[in-house]
Amino acid sequence: MLHGVLLIALFSCAAFYIGDTALMRELSFSPLIIGIILGMLYANSLRNRLPETWVPGILFSSKQLLRLGIILYGFRLTFQNIVDVGLSAIIIDAVVVVVTIAGGVFIGRLLRMDKEVALLTSVGSGICGAAAVLGAEATIKSKPYKTAVAVSTVVIFGTISMFVYPVLYRNGVLEVSANQMGVYTGATLHEVAHVVGAGNAMGKEISDVAIIVKMLRVIMLVPVLLVLGYWASWAKRKLQAVSGTDHEASGKLTIPWFALGFLAVIGFNSFGLLPAGVIDFINALDTFLLTMAMTALGAETNIEKFKKAGAKPFVLALILYGWLMIGGYVLVKYAAPYLM
Repeated sequence: MLHGVLLIALFSCAAFYIGDTALMRELSFSPLIIGIILGMLYANSLRNRLPETWVPGILFSSKQLLRLGIILYGFRLTFQNIVDVGLSAIIIDAVVVVVTIAGGVFIGRLLRMDKEVALLTSVGSGICGAAAVLGAEATIKSKPYKTAVAVSTVVIFGTISMFVYPVLYRNGVLEVSANQMGVYTGATLHEVAHVVGAGNAMGKEISDVAIIVKMLRVIMLVPVLLVLGYWASWAKRKLQAVSGTDHEASGKLTIPWFALGFLAVIGFNSFGLLPAGVIDFINALDTFLLTMAMTALGAETNIEKFKKAGAKPFVLALILYGWLMIGGYVLVKYAAPYLM
């Protein structure tokens, strides 16, 4: 297993090196995104030429290291963040998350999409991009290529937003205050990296608010994963009833323990017991672990499986993107004053 883990670690080091180039920094492409691309390049070139004994290490990276990475992600947040953004921003975040996920699943049914791909795409759009997709994947235990498809939609539309939002704001198309623009950016952009990139392009006043609002959406990953755990259990029980099987374990409630660990870490971090240098080190380690998980998922995804998914996930992501831009703007500009 060690050989497979070391292979993924090597690819992840390469992802960090590439991510540090001027072009990648300009695009705000995180190592996570670069990692899954490198993993997919490996899956479609060298994968069949390496020993099968390396596969367990790749799977370990995509499962166990993924869960550890989600838990450590909590060191980026504190419960004080919730207080800082105010009630209106919290409600807007909640509406965006619920409508995006529920609406995405419903639209996925209308498009006759694979249920898991629709769910992963919706969760990625609604919460925090690739990290949310990883959390959902670990909860419902979907196939790696479905995760890769969902992440790719997040990358495309999140990157577009990162460039479009500053242009719209600077040219007066979005008639909102700096604080409202910060809430709008944090509540509707996909990846944390996208929020940072767009926020910095519009100024510190907007960036600070946007990042806090975005991190609040990250916290909402916990209840979403708990709901998904219950949904996965219900689906198994339903399948068991239809098939007439009698496997007691298959219908048990799936509780994503790593989501509870994520919440516990946020609580611990809220006390501010660790020095800033230690927190920075943990966050850097966490980014590396998540990059390894993304790379490993990419390594399990070949182009044929991508073709199997078809264009529907991107159609769904486009619809959700339209909702986030237009619906989010309406919420921030017109509904927020009544939520104070």
